Amino acid sequence: MARRGRILIALALIGVVGAGLAKAFQAQIATALLTRIVDSRVGRDATAGLPDGLHVALCGTGSPLPDVTRAGPCSLVIAGKHIFVVDIGEGGARTMAQMGIPMGRIEGVFLTHFHSDHIDGMGPLMLLRWTGAAATAPLPVRGPVGVEAVVAGFDAAYAPDNGYRTAHHGPRIVPPSGAGATPVPFDLGAADSAVVFDAEGLQVTAFRVDHGPVKPAIGYRFDYKGRSAVFSGDTAPVATLAAAARGADLLINEALQPRLVRLITAALEAKGQKNTAQITRDIISYHTTPEQAADTAKAAGVRMLVLSHLVPPLPFSYGYPAFLGDAAQHFSGEIIVGEDGMMFSMPAGTAEIRRKKLL
Repeated sequence: MARRGRILIALALIGVVGAGLAKAFQAQIATALLTRIVDSRVGRDATAGLPDGLHVALCGTGSPLPDVTRAGPCSLVIAGKHIFVVDIGEGGARTMAQMGIPMGRIEGVFLTHFHSDHIDGMGPLMLLRWTGAAATAPLPVRGPVGVEAVVAGFDAAYAPDNGYRTAHHGPRIVPPSGAGATPVPFDLGAADSAVVFDAEGLQVTAFRVDHGPVKPAIGYRFDYKGRSAVFSGDTAPVATLAAAARGADLLINEALQPRLVRLITAALEAKGQKNTAQITRDIISYHTTPEQAADTAKAAGVRMLVLSHLVPPLPFSYGYPAFLGDAAQHFSGEIIVGEDGMMFSMPAGTAEIRRKKLL
């Protein structure tokens, strides 16, 4: 026992000495670790080496409900060498940068509607895109009529900051002409859908969805070299979405699980937060359940369903089965619960849908 005691004392002393040495050299150790992180992450281009085709990356799969694991609604579409953003929720630009997306190459934004959680990341995106490649023209922001006011608001709010950036870094690094954004509105008129972008093999079709009282509210279909991806935007189940998604490779559909939202409502009621409780009741009426999204995927004949704009927050993947409910009984294809950093690649000339994580 005495020998064992001496060994334990020796090990304790070694631990104390080791901890002391580690603390003494903490700055050097931390610098070495941070150097490795910088070398591996800063300036990384996750688009380098991608095959020609259509690629979708999720830069935000959350909602207005707080979720530390997810940014607000935000998706990236890479068609060949061209990069576009669909909605830009809070934290979306930061997540893109962490994913290794070359911000200076972003060519435009497509907004589905003007709810705050779909636009509140616009300011950081405008800044990072401008400074990322010394842009000489503002960021084009496409959306239904009304996008003019949204863009004007952000431009006005960021005008002083734009001036500071140029004054600090000089017009060669941050040209004044490239600051901010410029609206590119479209009007579907009486039609349910219309092509709103067509260039270099990429065609984007906008279509109406049902997110009342929010109007206009639309979704988008992207077609490039025989591959296709559809974004529902925020919507209750609606026939126009199934029609627009007909035969698509990928459907990115918003999803809300009422059974789980009701748990939040009950907790809010129990704690006397009746106002917020009523809001959680109301939101169920203009969103889509995972089962309903699966019905749309089946009706449209899509190959893969990806759920995003997740309500309520899902802080761990163990909760995914509870969120999905009976969705698998409604659609026999693959159903993915979206996570920030996921990328889906659809190379031209193939039927493949490859998956990887950029975070």
